[in-house]
Amino acid sequence: MRTRSKRQRARSAQGEARPCAGMRQGNLSAAGLDIGAHELMACVPDGDAQQLVRAFGTYTAALETLADWLVDRGLQTAAMASTGVYGLPRFETLAARGMQCCLRSARAITPGPGRQSAVLDCQWLHTWHSSGWLQASLRPEAALVALRPLLRHRAHLLQHRAPHVLHRQTALLQMHLPLSQALSAVMGATGHRIIRAMVAGARAPRPLAALRHYRCQKDGDESARALTGTWRAEPLFVLQQARALCDCYTAPLSACDAQIERAFSVMKPRCDPAPDEPWPARPTTPPRTPPSHSQNAPASNTRAHLRRIPGVDWVAVHGISTAIAQTMLSALGTEMSKWPDEQHCWAWLGLAPNNAISGGKGLQSRTMQTRHRAAHAFRMAAQSVLRADGALGALDRRLQGRLGPAHALVATAHQMARTVSHMRKERVPSHDSGAAAYHKRFRERALKSLQKKAAQLGYTLAPV
Repeated sequence: MRTRSKRQRARSAQGEARPCAGMRQGNLSAAGLDIGAHELMACVPDGDAQQLVRAFGTYTAALETLADWLVDRGLQTAAMASTGVYGLPRFETLAARGMQCCLRSARAITPGPGRQSAVLDCQWLHTWHSSGWLQASLRPEAALVALRPLLRHRAHLLQHRAPHVLHRQTALLQMHLPLSQALSAVMGATGHRIIRAMVAGARAPRPLAALRHYRCQKDGDESARALTGTWRAEPLFVLQQARALCDCYTAPLSACDAQIERAFSVMKPRCDPAPDEPWPARPTTPPRTPPSHSQNAPASNTRAHLRRIPGVDWVAVHGISTAIAQTMLSALGTEMSKWPDEQHCWAWLGLAPNNAISGGKGLQSRTMQTRHRAAHAFRMAAQSVLRADGALGALDRRLQGRLGPAHALVATAHQMARTVSHMRKERVPSHDSGAAAYHKRFRERALKSLQKKAAQLGYTLAPV
């Protein structure tokens, strides 16, 4: 953004009216705000086709002055571009005064013609907002807004810990200790005990192998052969450092899970069941492989909160884990009334085709490029159902052969979003009829289509 001169800065601070030719004001109680790191520009209506621009600071006292100024002028709503953490204090200060804030993504706002400046940006925002051209971005309930930074901080802790886990495995391989071949998860309880004993000074293979869990698939002899290595000093030092760094991130992760648990406990459910009405039982589904316990999974009682708050159990859908479900809940919220219908919700997620039509002719049918965390969570869930013995797994396998892996992943995520939306809207439990029933329904649809096409050509189908 071009730096304005001191004369321009002083004139805008004095509140000089800056009329813009061709602008038409509709809502006289709307304001436009341009948010910067060191200065905030506010544009308000001032008479017929006139705009008043004033500059404010970014400290808390300046924000309170801005809120008082807008309230004294009788303004009820304000539009601002989403600028990450810069816009949060401004949004919360104005919302606390009872003003309705319209938060819009900066990429979705096209600047006006001419040179770009803070004054012009706030004037264009005021014009668009007063004319009703701006649609506010999705912002869930206040409780879920408070939960979002905790979940993101938890994800950052896991991302920072992951490289040190790889450093531990690299150090073990450099000492010719292929522990990953003897254990299914080096980050499991058995791996932690063995690595801690190594750091403490244990070197004998048999005593180290005796620390394994009794349910390990590999026997003691094979584990002892995997724990026979060179014990070089340099990789051993790296192993000590990596183990200490992993523990450094694991302890805050436990505290973060406890804070997330407290945030979940204070949330009110979307709809309370009747006192004498039990929760609907999960229907009988085809046998599925029991999921292995993930080292990065949330607390054990998180699923109970994820079932209580929206009123349905999202984790019952194949592919959706507890971590993915809490990401979906924090991004989507508990109400479907934010969208006109379910199709708008899927399009907002970027999982539905964006059909561009001009003159009655389809130009393209691609999904929109979005960065929503919920859309990423649905895609992650769709990746895990490829080998599942369920309807979603059968759909993914069938579409991969016809469309390819990339398109099949989006289509499976779209179907999963439809399932979750139906559960939220109708408040019904998840039901998966299985792969066999899905193939049967697909065969019936294909046969009905062939019969209709043969009838149009004057033929009839007969079984062989």
